[in-house]
Amino acid sequence: MGFAEILDSLGGMGRFQKTSVAFLALPLMMLASHNLLQNFTAGVPRLPLGADSLLRVSIPMDGNRRAESCRRFATPQWRLLDPNATLGNDTAAPETEPCADGWAYDQSVFASTIVSEWDLVCDSWTLRQMAQSLYMAGVLIGSIIFGGLSDRFGRKALIVWCYLQMGAAGACTAFVPNFTGYCLLRFLCGMAMSGISLNSVSLCMEWIPTKYRAIVGTINGYCYTIGQFILAGAAYAISDWRWLQLTVSLPFFVFFLYSWLFVESARWLAISGKQEQAVRSLKKAAWINGRKKEGEKLSVEFLKASMQKELSSTKTNHSMADLVRTPAVRKISCGVSFVWFATSFAYYGLAMDLQNFGFDLYLTQLVFGAVDFPAKLISVITITYVGRRFSQALSLILAGLCILVNVFVPQDLANLRMTFAVIGKGSLAASFNCAYIFSGELFPTVIRQSGLGLGGTMARVGSMIAPLVKMLGEFFPSLPLIIYGAAPIISGIVTCFLPETRNVPLPETIEQVERQSRPSQEDEQQMKVLFASIKEDPSKEGS
Repeated sequence: MGFAEILDSLGGMGRFQKTSVAFLALPLMMLASHNLLQNFTAGVPRLPLGADSLLRVSIPMDGNRRAESCRRFATPQWRLLDPNATLGNDTAAPETEPCADGWAYDQSVFASTIVSEWDLVCDSWTLRQMAQSLYMAGVLIGSIIFGGLSDRFGRKALIVWCYLQMGAAGACTAFVPNFTGYCLLRFLCGMAMSGISLNSVSLCMEWIPTKYRAIVGTINGYCYTIGQFILAGAAYAISDWRWLQLTVSLPFFVFFLYSWLFVESARWLAISGKQEQAVRSLKKAAWINGRKKEGEKLSVEFLKASMQKELSSTKTNHSMADLVRTPAVRKISCGVSFVWFATSFAYYGLAMDLQNFGFDLYLTQLVFGAVDFPAKLISVITITYVGRRFSQALSLILAGLCILVNVFVPQDLANLRMTFAVIGKGSLAASFNCAYIFSGELFPTVIRQSGLGLGGTMARVGSMIAPLVKMLGEFFPSLPLIIYGAAPIISGIVTCFLPETRNVPLPETIEQVERQSRPSQEDEQQMKVLFASIKEDPSKEGS
């Protein structure tokens, strides 16, 4: 009997598992609020220059007869109040100067944003992007730090801490007096975001029976999708960035309070040499599932006997180096890195191009969020009934092809371009859904969090590189789309070389992963011996 059989005997997907999934899923809804928060808190509420005729006397026009964004007349040009007046060739061009007093802001949509409060425009416009980059850097650092720490100190301890960190840093951001403090606190929020997402996945997966893992993983993915709509509703109702920041941060204090009731992963406890605590966790799960009698039969000796193979070869300490130390795990680590990098890289490359589809920006964003629902539903069906590897490869290759097709679609065919973009975005959403499940099942328990941390790290690297690739469009307009499309196609091909994990028990140790990969190596060696014998004695070829 292995650990999976123990879980089945204690109720399988019982009340304990369902409750745990529900309480872990609620915070995932609010993660989208922080990931996409700057779409609203860093909005640019600029006053339309045509709304006030008096602006004509102060703001010059550019070569396209559009009002300049960052320059003004040194002295008011009162003659331009005449609607028929122009600055003809016979008139000396008025002297202009940079806008030293910021912009005139429209408060009808955004009452206040970090842009309007700290005048992050003109020469300071890059600071707005820098704030989001620092948040993403926090996500990157968090995936590295919290991934390794949770393999050492447990899933529960880290998730409790990250709830508190997100709540405290997010709430303090609402009261920060300057932009430097804002960036620092957003960095801490990014770190906490990684810790919450990674540990939520692991804590769910390690308590859930094998056949339900794909469904639970998809539920978690849908929670994040629903969170995008929650953010849109909250932002519509709250137009002041500080109140909006506070609103999406306070729920994490509630999550922090009830997270103390979480039960630590018995699988992790057993593998980490804490069998007595693992038995107590299993008995608590059995009691909640109504299997108290079965739970009372559990003992440390029974658990050790059931997991004898795994426990006999388990190291007490593991590090990130274990991800590349042995051949089979090294192959998995490389494949997972490709998957996460390409998915995030193409996703952010596509998401940053919304204004080039020729549609209303808000409608486009709504459609891009809504497509996640059918995409993830299709992915969970293929994950469950076809396989993880097939689903992961198909979603990546389809996304890449949709992006590449738009290289050849003319700009005036906006509907067609939008269709391919939506299919591509939906495929990337499905790829994310597959990646969380597939990656967690590929790595053994002793380094699962480190493996997911590696995936998260590569995803953040992809999201940080995507804007840089966008800049290449100044030299060759189609080059960014070519790169964004090629990356997931290559990654999809690499995925085909990873092992299938559908209906396969979670591996517990590195040695177990290596043993599972040896049959194919032994078969290859036997084939070499056979070919060598045929070469020496051709008469054996027909035997």
